[in-house]
Amino acid sequence: MPMEPRLATPRHVRFETPTLPPMGYTMFCLRYADECRARPVFRGGLVRLTGERWAILKQINQTVNRSIIPDEAELSLGVEAWLINPDRGDCNDYAVTKRHELLDRGWPSAALLLSEVVTGWGKHHLILVVRTRTVDLVLDNLTPVIKPWANVPYRWVRIQMPNQLRLWTTIADRGGE
Repeated sequence: MPMEPRLATPRHVRFETPTLPPMGYTMFCLRYADECRARPVFRGGLVRLTGERWAILKQINQTVNRSIIPDEAELSLGVEAWLINPDRGDCNDYAVTKRHELLDRGWPSAALLLSEVVTGWGKHHLILVVRTRTVDLVLDNLTPVIKPWANVPYRWVRIQMPNQLRLWTTIADRGGE
């Protein structure tokens, strides 16, 4: 059984106001259309975090964090190109690669949401939020530790909507900030 991540309230991201997706995401969907289509969901909606699924999350987070050499993004027509499995890349590439690997293992697209945050040093940063029945978890290239969404030190900007992946939304206050 997975070790339960230390929880802070609320356990799940609360969606607020519809907003535009990042331009990089729009360009990503033109390049990788299959990555942006809805995939089947597990019966019952949110993913049940079993020991096997927890091990898969940890393995993918660790493998992708180690396999991509950190590199600042090059701009393509003024927009960062988000790439799956590049040799070198930035946070966008790590996040979409982790999502791709989980989709390939049968995880539902509605449970794998890309999210834009701002770091403590003011840099916009892309992470992957994995929605489980117990808590929304963050897979991040800046740390090997998978944390509950409310326990990461970021200011949340926007996130994909689970049932309409091409649409994004702002995120309600975590309550403890």
